[in-house]
Amino acid sequence: MFDIGFSEMFVIAAVALVVLGPERLPKVARQAGEWMGKLRRYVDDVKSDLNRQMELAELRNIKDQVTDAAQSLKTSVESVVSDTRSEFDSIQNAFEGSSTPEPQQATDWDKIYANRRMRERIKDRRIEREKELGIKRPKRPLHR
Repeated sequence: MFDIGFSEMFVIAAVALVVLGPERLPKVARQAGEWMGKLRRYVDDVKSDLNRQMELAELRNIKDQVTDAAQSLKTSVESVVSDTRSEFDSIQNAFEGSSTPEPQQATDWDKIYANRRMRERIKDRRIEREKELGIKRPKRPLHR
């Protein structure tokens, strides 16, 4: 704080001893020490308050930056989603507009199975008839 060397402090102490006297010098020195301690604590408090205020300002700036970045990210994602959705809608409209959907007929599995059973019966009858007539059929190889 002050540039006071040892020799200067010695001169100040000698002048104080002469001016105040040996009885009052210890009381005045104690009170001066208390004031210096209070002054240092006050200065330290002010420094810590200033540091806290600076840190809070930095944190607010960081918070604002993060909020701005999140907002811009949200905006860009929403624009990409809306563009993609519009593309899908246009593709869907193109498919719906180009081909008119015909009503699909329900598959009648009973008819399909009945037809298959009838074919198998015809095949079995033909094989029985060929056996009765003595016709030998060449064996077919399985699927190649």
